[in-house]
Amino acid sequence: MPDGQSHTTMKEISEQEAWLRLSTLCAGGEHCQHEMTEKMRRWGVSDEAQARIMARLVDERYIDDERYARAFANDKVRFDKWGRRKVEQALWMKHISDDIMQRVLDEIDGQLYVDNLRQLLKSKDKSVKAASDYERRQKLVRFALGRGYGFDVIRLAMDVGDIEEE
Repeated sequence: MPDGQSHTTMKEISEQEAWLRLSTLCAGGEHCQHEMTEKMRRWGVSDEAQARIMARLVDERYIDDERYARAFANDKVRFDKWGRRKVEQALWMKHISDDIMQRVLDEIDGQLYVDNLRQLLKSKDKSVKAASDYERRQKLVRFALGRGYGFDVIRLAMDVGDIEEE
């Protein structure tokens, strides 16, 4: 291989082929700029071509990081019952800008958020083995922290009606 060229596992594809693949992919679901850039890098698309393709994907509204982040956060909170911190970390890993991330996180419905955690804690409480009420609560708090919830929301969810069977 000549100097300066990197070895790719896939055959390098043309700029037009990359555009067609990515626009088709983005038409089928939300994706962020970082995901598309990584795909082009793996395909061996030059940096200049990547910039042109990305600009076109954004200009033609195939990619919109804010729209992506909003859909991602909504799905993770509603269906996977993730906490804000876990959503924030996942968006950070996808290179979503801080201002977009903050706007999207601020839009999360507070009541839905607390209700989600309350449901999770009730469900988890059934399987927690603990010698005391204190130990049980500590295990539930650690569980909630692991799901990305903050102490303030955990305290609110645990104190309102407590978690024990009604």
